[in-house]
Amino acid sequence: MKTIKTAFLLTALTLLLVVGGQAIGGQRGMTIALVIAVVMNMGSYFFSDKIALKSSGAQPVSREELPRLYEVMERLCGKSNIPMPKLYVIPQAAPNAFATGRNPNHASVAVTAGLMQLMDDEELEGVIAHELSHVRNYDILTTSIAATLAGAITWAAHMGRWAMIFGGYGGGGNRDRNGGGLTALLMLFLAPVAALMLQLGISRTREYEADASGARLVGHPQGLMRALEKLGAYNQRIPMNVSPSTASLFIVAPSGMRQAFAGLFSTHPPLAERIAALRNMDITRS
Repeated sequence: MKTIKTAFLLTALTLLLVVGGQAIGGQRGMTIALVIAVVMNMGSYFFSDKIALKSSGAQPVSREELPRLYEVMERLCGKSNIPMPKLYVIPQAAPNAFATGRNPNHASVAVTAGLMQLMDDEELEGVIAHELSHVRNYDILTTSIAATLAGAITWAAHMGRWAMIFGGYGGGGNRDRNGGGLTALLMLFLAPVAALMLQLGISRTREYEADASGARLVGHPQGLMRALEKLGAYNQRIPMNVSPSTASLFIVAPSGMRQAFAGLFSTHPPLAERIAALRNMDITRS
């Protein structure tokens, strides 16, 4: 069901690009915006792991340093039939973790020092299973496509605003007289907001799917449920110094979300809803 929802949201983003982009900047403007967005996000896609690891301060960790992490990772990789990712530790007290890499052969998983200290074995297994599910489900690819489409819409809107300042909406001719100008004007401001909301919807859907896939991989949701409860509680109290561009990768939003409208503009679903979805799962233990 979550896969269908992701496909629907991606389709909606594509339609918004086609309809909104043409209204804002015409065919040429839409094409230019798409090319710019593709170039920018291709770079992000191929180098996202290096960017995320460096910006978070993650350090490579050996089996001798963290045998417990390696044991859990090897067991779950064997069950999911994917290669062993590179493992990193982030020297921060707040418990958290993220996975990155464009595919299972180029994957990395980073955990904080706080996560290793606070999680018991079952909770750690739940967290790692969630992160491996992101890798196995190619979520980096999915979110990169969403970012490309949303970025193209935003670029088209920027072009449209400049065109408006200099006397046009991207070659619309007589569109102002037949109502097209009003459509373009509305799209200048509404299309980027709609694109952002669709992109965030895709991100939240992939989090739900990673939770469910991780629970199925382990064979039960209890460990991940308890881990999410701990993660929510400790990340409200312990600040975490991470780049905003990296924050969306973590299993929970670092340092909590205290803004009034954070739920609307968050890349993560509310923890209470994620835990409730896990509690309602029906998993038959093998």
